[in-house]
Amino acid sequence: MAKLAFLGLGVMGYPMAGHLKAAGHEVTVYNRTAGKARKWVAEHGGNACATPREAAEGADFVMACVGNDDDLRSVCLGEDGAFAGMAGGAVFVDHTTVSAAVTRELAEAAEQAGLGYVDAPISGGQAGAENGQLSVMCGGDQGHFDRAAPVIDAYAKICRRLGDVGAGQMTKMCNQIAIAGLVQGLSESLAFAQRAGLDIDKVVEVISQGAAGSWQMANRHKTMAAGEFEHGFAVDWMRKDLAICLAAADEVGVSLPVTALVDQFYKEVQAMGGGRWDTSSLIARLTR
Repeated sequence: MAKLAFLGLGVMGYPMAGHLKAAGHEVTVYNRTAGKARKWVAEHGGNACATPREAAEGADFVMACVGNDDDLRSVCLGEDGAFAGMAGGAVFVDHTTVSAAVTRELAEAAEQAGLGYVDAPISGGQAGAENGQLSVMCGGDQGHFDRAAPVIDAYAKICRRLGDVGAGQMTKMCNQIAIAGLVQGLSESLAFAQRAGLDIDKVVEVISQGAAGSWQMANRHKTMAAGEFEHGFAVDWMRKDLAICLAAADEVGVSLPVTALVDQFYKEVQAMGGGRWDTSSLIARLTR
């Protein structure tokens, strides 16, 4: 069992930290809104601290799951940042989806401080976090990964190292690129079925058993048809991720025309007031 700090108790981090505590680890939490940290401690035990630095002091591993590049920098760097509190040899594990550029920047700062760094973005949504069934894609030194993987297993269905620092974030971009086109295709299929007067459940029962089948189809077709979009990853966050994907595509020289188009469709959903709707809400712009 390890001594851990967990930074960021949002819809993903809150249950992830809970799984670590349930696995028997000693867990100290930090959240920008202190009341959320106190609530977590009341529910799970452990300790809460007022700054990332305090939470990280004495920890073998510091896990973070925050919002974006700037949020991650703020919990890592500066006098109150986690790096200032971590002892040499400790490993920082970042579960946030951020740019590969900030990942390389922070990994370099960690190395200069004598710390390990593993970028480990996650997929599986809120349900995956709550059920401990996340896919975790990692980049970093093999030794650092080997030490961190048994800890990550508390909330992972699969955890793999894809390469050096940044490889985890690049793999998460592959994930978001694939999801963007898939959700748009499913949205068009369901909207077409509705307009054609077909029974959605019967249609999905048949086509889901063939090449069209997907997790999104199996788990979201009913709520999409009903116009219910309160079931996971928000459109605002998806647009943040797609911006990262498109910037990285320019950097490596790859064309992503479908991803760019779907990003604009999500912009339309935001204009409809759906910034906090889940990503399956692409269908809303087809059925309004």
